[in-house]
Amino acid sequence: MSDFRVGVGYDAHAFIDGRPLVLGGVTIPEARGLLGHSDADVLTHALMDAIVGALREGDIGRLFPDDDAAYSGISSIELLRRVAALMAERGFRLVDADTVLVMERPRISPFRDEMRARIAGALGVDVERVGVKATTTEGLGFTGRGEGAGAHAVVLLERTAERT
Repeated sequence: MSDFRVGVGYDAHAFIDGRPLVLGGVTIPEARGLLGHSDADVLTHALMDAIVGALREGDIGRLFPDDDAAYSGISSIELLRRVAALMAERGFRLVDADTVLVMERPRISPFRDEMRARIAGALGVDVERVGVKATTTEGLGFTGRGEGAGAHAVVLLERTAERT
């Protein structure tokens, strides 16, 4: 009998000048970056929170506190690798992940495949297990006004072994 877990994640960050925009581990050229303690990769943060939630480990703030200098400017893809290691340690594997970026611009379609590949690589899964898409809010709310970006993620995990 299989043991499945579902996790949901959400994150949001404000835009800021003078910082690169990193989404799904990809630096988007000529775009305003996001404010955050790490690289502020809102997409990867939402995905990590979904995985950590499915593992019943709290949230990424518990694992990687924003008041810990060790995580200042760190790559969120590196943090995702650590979450993948925790997932394996807990005896789970990723069955599927789906994510959505919420922002007016820039358009992410030219970078989608690279994002999926970087996320899948960090998780050690086939790229077909990772979905990335984007939407706008048609000018509504903080994302619609161009003040920031948000991301949602949902994951399905399956237990592969007893907890170690």
